[in-house]
Amino acid sequence: MFVIVGWVIVVVCVLGGYVAMGGKLAVLNQPFELVIIGGAAVGAFICGNTKQVLGKIGKGFGAALKGPKYKKDDYLELLSLLYTLFKLAKTKGNLALESHVENPEESDLFANFPKFMSDHHAVEFLCDYLRMITLGTENAHEIADLMDEELDTHHHEDSQISDAIQGMADALPALGIVAAVLGVIKTMGSITEPPEILGKLIGGALVGTFLGVWLAYGFVSPLSGAIKGANEANGRYLQCIKAGIIAHISGYAPAISVEFARKVLLSTARPTFAEVEEAVQQA
Repeated sequence: MFVIVGWVIVVVCVLGGYVAMGGKLAVLNQPFELVIIGGAAVGAFICGNTKQVLGKIGKGFGAALKGPKYKKDDYLELLSLLYTLFKLAKTKGNLALESHVENPEESDLFANFPKFMSDHHAVEFLCDYLRMITLGTENAHEIADLMDEELDTHHHEDSQISDAIQGMADALPALGIVAAVLGVIKTMGSITEPPEILGKLIGGALVGTFLGVWLAYGFVSPLSGAIKGANEANGRYLQCIKAGIIAHISGYAPAISVEFARKVLLSTARPTFAEVEEAVQQA
């Protein structure tokens, strides 16, 4: 939503300021300049990215428009789930988790946390490491290193989308110059025309430079930043799981392990200690 609002402000301020100075919008109506710039940008974008990245562009737009996927209530549910799992492991041993992590879809315990269960990647991430614990893995440092590797891979996959769009933004000003040069070439072919016609042709050529810079810094680059910000915020969900598991392996009580997990969350979505305690009691 904020992306749309920002784009509207960009359009109103730039075009409104231009009209207020006495400029005519009709001069900016250069569809073929836009075809040159936009077509070349899209073509280069397709050439420069893999099929997998291109297939995730829609997901990236969705992330930019909707913002971070997880809210405070989602984190409260996650922390309640972690507390329930850690308490079960503390009271009955880590092997008590085995039946739940092997088939989480059939687990009565996981069934109490529907939002978490709707996130396939989070379910797989949590169950994989709990399964390793049930198999006897107790070295917190080794598990932390392995988790970091997986989280880095996940972050890299997510950042490919924002990096690809940022690459397009970086190319747009240069493609605008290409369109402007072609406009100048066209103008030079009409050098014998009267000044009023030459002025119109030169103005049309310069529109290419304007469009390239405007699209890059007013629309595409901010979109890349919005996608990157949303992905980084969403990554806190898995970081929360990691912190809780590492604390549990290190031998802390369930309440302390959950507090470790809570502390890694961004302040904008982090529930308070009292909120977590109340949610855990309800769970």
